[in-house]
Amino acid sequence: MTSYKDKKVIGIGIVSELTGLSERKIRYYEERKLIFPDRSKGGTRKYSFGDVERLVDIANKIEDGMQTFEIRKEEMRKLKKADVRDKMLRGQLNAAFKMRK
Repeated sequence: MTSYKDKKVIGIGIVSELTGLSERKIRYYEERKLIFPDRSKGGTRKYSFGDVERLVDIANKIEDGMQTFEIRKEEMRKLKKADVRDKMLRGQLNAAFKMRK
């Protein structure tokens, strides 16, 4: 079951109000591949509460002097690290399961 934080149901106007970011800036972060909203059939952007948190985090990093490419690079490192960790855990589980046969 999908967490409420992951459901993409919030429009850009509400996201703007929640984050204090302009709609233009939110679209810019999308262009820079820092945020990935879903689109409704009519093309309206839809965000999740997780996206809202991510946008606040991005805005804070920008305010601290980070560039968008640095933020994207940092995110890619985190994803890669999580992927490696998942593969290791799967390997350990497979090894443990095979030993019990």
